[in-house]
Amino acid sequence: MSELRALLTPDGLELLDAVGPIDDAAEVARAVSRLRSAGHSPDLVSAVVGQAHLRSRASAKFGPFAGRMLFTRTGLEQATRLAVAARHAQRIRSVGITRVADLGCGIGGDALAFAGAGLDVLAVEADEVTSVIAAYNLAPFGDAAVVRHSTAEEALASGTGPGAEPGAVWMDPARRTAGHSETRRVSPDDYSPSLDWAFDVASRMPTGIKLGPAHDRDALPLDGEAQWVSADGSVVELVLWSGVLAREGVRRAALVIRGERSYELTSGADADDVPVRELGSFLHEPDGAVIRARLIGDVARSLDAGMLDRHIAYLTSDAAVTSPFVQSFRVRETMPANPKAISAVLKANGIGRLEIKKRGVDIDPAAFRKKLTLRGDAEATLILVRVGDQRRAILADRVPAAD
Repeated sequence: MSELRALLTPDGLELLDAVGPIDDAAEVARAVSRLRSAGHSPDLVSAVVGQAHLRSRASAKFGPFAGRMLFTRTGLEQATRLAVAARHAQRIRSVGITRVADLGCGIGGDALAFAGAGLDVLAVEADEVTSVIAAYNLAPFGDAAVVRHSTAEEALASGTGPGAEPGAVWMDPARRTAGHSETRRVSPDDYSPSLDWAFDVASRMPTGIKLGPAHDRDALPLDGEAQWVSADGSVVELVLWSGVLAREGVRRAALVIRGERSYELTSGADADDVPVRELGSFLHEPDGAVIRARLIGDVARSLDAGMLDRHIAYLTSDAAVTSPFVQSFRVRETMPANPKAISAVLKANGIGRLEIKKRGVDIDPAAFRKKLTLRGDAEATLILVRVGDQRRAILADRVPAAD
């Protein structure tokens, strides 16, 4: 907190803007040395250099807005990308809701998008330091974005939440402990606020609950809409929507965002898989959001493709396809998944640059690469995959993604 006090002064903020972005550890060390030599206090130097480094990292999520925001390391890691948060705001606005309570707002990433879309926002944060940072980030919106230092439960019980229509609740429950359990199933009480409490709120008012994309599907509420979101190839979140925020007839959705464009696949239930077929001229890798939403079968039917293996999320067809929901590869040839056989094919094709992908096989791609002979100027993709009871290697070329 002492560092934050040193930073939140006109001189401190002016110094932060003057330092500019800091990209790596070497720049951090140089900046610390330069600022200390100029006579600035240790607290101010630490705060300024730390924030400058976080601003540089935050540009991937917040673009040019990162240059005027403040962050905590954990808050930045957990924050929703602005492009994704903007789509959440659009959904809330589209049903006529005009105000939202962001319960557990963190550094204010989602609240920033909500306020930017014209919603009145109550941003609630239990951690004192983080709430101060959220208040700074949301200050440009004035009274349209109010930050309160409180727990989600206290804020809603006090009547400051949107208990009457129009209004909605947004929650991003935080794990109480760092890391992920490898030995036990995660409990609803491992979150703050607890998921049982969050799901109860969602049963009573329009709510969006952001969870990790790998959240246990068996632990999801039976009603409402579950939407998995991927951004530029990475699955970033699962959102549970309730009330009027859940679309009629939609129980499963995969939202795929690529740059400024977005594409969505929706269904009333998990999709049935399609039959397995022999490897064709093309291999198709469904987007991670499609896989998580279990809508592979719907994508396969739209492409007239079959499953490569009933346990593996790869599709195959003889015809080239264009779809934002898959990455396609043109198959060159297949071989046993052993380094000697693969190296012979790589040598014959003059391949010196190789992307390695795997699915269903216990192989470390980095260690496997060291066993291969790579010479030449050509490039390709090597897909290591289990088909039935065999480990196969597929040499292929990426097909440019659909615009």
